[in-house]
Amino acid sequence: MRAESPHITIEEFDAICAAEGGMVEHYGFVTDHIGYGEARVRMPIDHAHIRAGGTVSGPAMMALGDFAVYALVMGMIGPARLAVTTSLNINFLRRPAAVDILAEATILKLGKRLAVGAVNIHSLGDDDPVAHLTATYSIPPLDQRG
Repeated sequence: MRAESPHITIEEFDAICAAEGGMVEHYGFVTDHIGYGEARVRMPIDHAHIRAGGTVSGPAMMALGDFAVYALVMGMIGPARLAVTTSLNINFLRRPAAVDILAEATILKLGKRLAVGAVNIHSLGDDDPVAHLTATYSIPPLDQRG
């Protein structure tokens, strides 16, 4: 992959997400890094994310992975509010600790209309993944990116 600067800053991405409300407000996602072809986001864990048995819920991890790919795509194409998930697959590998979780996304393929990303999700302080996710995003035409 060529060394290229990201097409959106963390501040710009956070402003778009704040204006949309929804996931960031509900889950408290924090954008730690956006590069060209990579992104890292974090979810501070609180009682709302914990399910029976003291583990982080699957839906919370899925939302974090989806959000990581959203940041990844915008890092590559710039602001695109109308970019949407068209496919998402997750494999839960092991039980996560009830601590903040990190999602590290990388691009697998960027086309004109679709972007495919892969995400490793792990508990803070532990490099072994607790889940692996792939997602495909539909990229709107340039005149519809908003």
